[in-house]
Amino acid sequence: MEENSKDERRQAEDERRALNRRRFMGYFSAGCLGTALLPGALAAVAGGAEEITPEMIEAAANIAGLTFTEEEIERMVKGLNSLVGRYEGIRELEMGNSVPPAIIFNPVPAGMKLPSEGKPFKMSEVKVSRPKSERELAFLSVRELAELMRRGQISSTELTQLYLKRLKKYDPTLLCVVSFTEELALRQARQADEEMAAGKYRGPLHGIPWGAKDLLAVKGYKTTWGASPYKDQVIDVDSTVFTKLTEAGAVLVAKLALGALAMGDRWYRGRTRCPWDPEQGSSGSSAGPGSATAGGLVGFGIGTETQGSIISPSRRNGVTGLRPTFGRVSRYGAMALSWTMDKIGPMCRCAEDCAIVFNAIYGPDLKDKAVLEVPFNWDATADVSKL
Repeated sequence: MEENSKDERRQAEDERRALNRRRFMGYFSAGCLGTALLPGALAAVAGGAEEITPEMIEAAANIAGLTFTEEEIERMVKGLNSLVGRYEGIRELEMGNSVPPAIIFNPVPAGMKLPSEGKPFKMSEVKVSRPKSERELAFLSVRELAELMRRGQISSTELTQLYLKRLKKYDPTLLCVVSFTEELALRQARQADEEMAAGKYRGPLHGIPWGAKDLLAVKGYKTTWGASPYKDQVIDVDSTVFTKLTEAGAVLVAKLALGALAMGDRWYRGRTRCPWDPEQGSSGSSAGPGSATAGGLVGFGIGTETQGSIISPSRRNGVTGLRPTFGRVSRYGAMALSWTMDKIGPMCRCAEDCAIVFNAIYGPDLKDKAVLEVPFNWDATADVSKL
C-alpha cells in the first residue's frame, strides 16, 4: 500500500512538472517575454542581444523553478527567435493612420430593420432682412444666411470676407484657427456668386462659409491633428466631408483647432478659448469649431466625436452640436482615433442648421465601409404636438 502511495505521488509530481513545462513553453511560444515567469533573468540577460540563447532560457527556467531537457530548450530557442523576427517585421511595416481594420464594425443589432423610405427635406419658413451691423449679420443662423443669399441681399464673397476678417481679429485671443484657407475660400465664394447669378442654386449651404476641425484632410493645406510632430503634415486627399460640402456649395474659410491628437482643447499654439469667457478653455476636442461657431466667426463648424468631443465643446460654448449615430457620416480623410467610435457632425448656432448641414454630409461614399445607406428625414414644418 505504501509503495503504491509513493508511486501515485511520483506520478502526480511528474504530471505537475509536465503541466508546468507545457505552460512555460506556451508562454514562450506566444512570445510573452514580459510575463511573471520571466522578469529579471531573461529580460536582463537578453537585454540588447540579437537573439535568444539556451543560457537565457535556462536562467529564466531557474527563476521559475523548472528544469527542461536540452531538446525542449532547443525547441524554445528556435521558436522564440522565429517570433522575434516576425515582430521586427511588423514593426518595420509602415501602416498609415488611414488604414482601416480588416473587420468593419456594425452596431446595428441582429434582426433590426432600419428605415428605408426617404422623404422630402422640409425646412422651416423664415422671415429675415439684412441686419444693419456686420456683427448681427455674423451671428445669423445658416437658415437665415441662406435666405438672404437666395434673395440676393448678400453675396457669398461679402460674407466670406466678413468671416475671414472676424477670424483674423479674434483668433489671437481665442486660438481657434490652425490654417486660413483664404485663397480657396475666395475662389469658392466667387464661384458660388457666379452660379447663383446664373440661376444655379445648389441649396441652403450654397455660398455659406464654414470651418473644418483640423483632422479633416484638404488637398494643399496642412492637416496637423493639433500636435507638434504633425504641424507641417500635408495629407494629399480631400476628406469626404469636405468634398460633400463643396458639392453643396459651402465655402471653407479655415481649418480650426483641436486638442492635440483629438484630446482636450490644448494644442501646439496654446489653449483654445471660449468666446464668452476667454479665461476658460473651449473644451474639446472640437475646440476650434465650438469657439469659432459660438463667436460668429464662421457660418458653421464641423467637429468629430469619439467620446464627448462634439457634446462637450458645444455645451461649453453655447452652440448646438449634432453627434450622429456611428455609421452615418464617412470618416474618409479624417484622423482615426477609434475605428468603432469615431463620428463626424455639425456644430451650429441652432438645431435646424445641424439638420441642414447633416443632410449634406451623411450617407455612403464607398470609402468608409462602416457607413450605412439609411435615409435622413427632416420636416421642420411637422406639428410637434403629434410627434
